[in-house]
Amino acid sequence: MPIGKITGQGLSAVALLWGCWLGERQVMRRATLERARVLRDIERLRRPQPQPVSAPAPGIVPRHRSVTAA
Repeated sequence: MPIGKITGQGLSAVALLWGCWLGERQVMRRATLERARVLRDIERLRRPQPQPVSAPAPGIVPRHRSVTAA
């Protein structure tokens, strides 16, 4: 003789609670990953970035003066 009986409504309520709990875990996992990504980006942006150097125009060879003994 069963002590209690689970109704369809009770079973669906338990399934809904489990779904909410699993969904919340997924949201928290994504938030943690996003926070870690943002902190890495901030750290990367704080580092000094090298400034690009302009290159000479193609086909132009710079002339060097030869040093002669005076």
